Amino acid sequence: MNRRGETRLGCLLGLLILVIGIYFGIDFGEAYFKYYQFKDAMGQEARFATDKTDDQITTRLAALADTLQLPSGAEAVQIQRSQSVITISSDYDEVIKLPFKKEQVLHFHPMAASRL
Repeated sequence: MNRRGETRLGCLLGLLILVIGIYFGIDFGEAYFKYYQFKDAMGQEARFATDKTDDQITTRLAALADTLQLPSGAEAVQIQRSQSVITISSDYDEVIKLPFKKEQVLHFHPMAASRL
């Protein structure tokens, strides 16, 4: 067995592909993580909606969208109330930059509903 610091090209190539995948996967992971945070906040607002007006809920969620640095459109929250149910939703697109000046657009539609 002759080991003089030689490496196998296959191992390095595999490691390089893994690192590149992680590097570009971080942006996708961050977009989905923000989506779940926003959706969770919508669920919390829906659960406690009996104590708040629609304007208060909209203001709080718009502030959160700004804090999370969500794209424009996320702060446009739609609220629908009936006698027994409240539904809160929003629509926005997140643009992920890829190599070679390509982009991937992810469409998110967070929604939460709760009984009043």
